[in-house]
Amino acid sequence: MRMPRLTAFLTATAVFVSAFTVCVFPLAAQAAEEVHVLNWKGYGADEPWAVANFEKATGFKVVNDFFNSEQEMLTKIRTNPGLYDVVMINAAFNDQAMAGKLIQPIDVSKLSNYADIAKDKAGSPMLNHDGKVYGVPWVWGLTALAINEKSFDKPPTSIAEMWDPAHKGRVIIRDDAVEAVQFGALASGQNINDIKDMEAVKAKLTSLMPQIKTFWSSENDWNQMVASNQIDIGTYWSGSADRAKTHFKLPVSLVIPQEGSVAWLDAFSIPVGSKNVAGAEAFINYMIDPKFYVEWVTKVGAPVSANTKAVEALPEDAFNRKVMGSPDVAKRIQFQAPITDEQREKYLALWQELKVNVK
Repeated sequence: MRMPRLTAFLTATAVFVSAFTVCVFPLAAQAAEEVHVLNWKGYGADEPWAVANFEKATGFKVVNDFFNSEQEMLTKIRTNPGLYDVVMINAAFNDQAMAGKLIQPIDVSKLSNYADIAKDKAGSPMLNHDGKVYGVPWVWGLTALAINEKSFDKPPTSIAEMWDPAHKGRVIIRDDAVEAVQFGALASGQNINDIKDMEAVKAKLTSLMPQIKTFWSSENDWNQMVASNQIDIGTYWSGSADRAKTHFKLPVSLVIPQEGSVAWLDAFSIPVGSKNVAGAEAFINYMIDPKFYVEWVTKVGAPVSANTKAVEALPEDAFNRKVMGSPDVAKRIQFQAPITDEQREKYLALWQELKVNVK
């Protein structure tokens, strides 16, 4: 799966920072307090220019930590209570965080940019519970196909391309049980959130294993394989494919196959026990600000912002506006929904069984 200018004036008790449209924060909070952020590495929040801009505008100091899977993320916030102030969570995993009492309600009245979040994203039942907001939508994107342009005269149109014998030993797929099973569901013509025929999914994935060169867990894994021309095609996050092409100048193109793609919504939450809620609110508000987003997508490449004004600020022909916002794409994508622990264990068992056949 895988993204403002300062005008300040004093009030009696607070500093108002308008550059990033950050709301009122106490003067005491401006004295180099740390904001501990947990996110994927290389995913917007740790861009050096972004961190520098935020720190200059607010006086908070950002301390980034990283995870390589959603389960690792949940483990980190569960076993380190009070360490993190902001955590980025795939919305499909938010229910686990809420059920485990790992995240707390967010006072969105403190986030001046929240009003511009797309209503369907802000109102997602995965991020809201009992009238309280537990996650602020940040960006959304796809796990689709990405190709090594050197291996194709023209882009493929179907997921079936990964099974083509011409690509034997040159296919890459993310090492994630849930995503793999969901991709198998797409390949067998099923709904990723309502899989009726797991045997068909197993058969599809079993026949894919001889095609696999390796599995990836991070953008760096994927990018190194295409940079060394060891792969032709594989699953990849849309924002990562954009970064690979825009920032790293790699011969990569995203393909949204006719069978559809797995879609995901990433959101920011505040862990229970945060020692700097004001800093967390400031950071989240900065991350959803259109000014940050436009700079991120232009300099580096990024998924689609959940902020409608941020998307509208892009050029009309920008991929994240023209293609990702098209009705044709909307018809073909399926957003991940939460799954039960029983389903997750079943998917993991299948995936572990399949992976042993990859040399």
